[in-house]
Amino acid sequence: MQPSAESVRMVPSWEWLRMHIDPARSRAVVRAAQVAPAIERTASVPADEADRRLRSLPGIGVWTSAEVRFRAHGDADAVSFGDYHIAKNVGWALTGQEVDDDGLAELLEPYRPHRYRVQRLVELAGLGRPRHGPRMAPRRHLPATRG
Repeated sequence: MQPSAESVRMVPSWEWLRMHIDPARSRAVVRAAQVAPAIERTASVPADEADRRLRSLPGIGVWTSAEVRFRAHGDADAVSFGDYHIAKNVGWALTGQEVDDDGLAELLEPYRPHRYRVQRLVELAGLGRPRHGPRMAPRRHLPATRG
C-alpha cells in the first residue's frame, strides 16, 4: 500500500539515504507530497495542462511527468524523453539505428496520440539494441544497507 502524503513528508533525511535515494530526489518527492492535492487534480485536466502543472514543481522534469502521466493518468501519448535507454532502444527497434530524444520524437510523431504505447510495446517485446560492455557500477556515495 502506498504511504500517505503526510507519511512521506515526515520521512527524515537519513532514512531517504538508507533507502538509497539521494537528496535531490528526496526533496522532489517531499515537495510533491506537500502539494499532493494539487497533483491529484492533474488527473482531471488535459494531458498538456497536466504536464505543465507537474513540471512546475522543482525536480519534476519531462521524464518524471511522462512517467506519472502514463502510469497514473493513463496518458497513451506520454513518452519518457530523457530516459537513458528508451530513445536508443526504440530507434533500434524501428530503424536498426540508435537515435537521441529528437530522433525519437520524429520517429514517434506518426503514432500520436499513442506514442507511449509504441514505447511500451517495444519494451514488452524485448526489442532493443545489442548490449555490449560492462554494466554501470553501483553508486558508492550512499550508505551500505544492513541485512
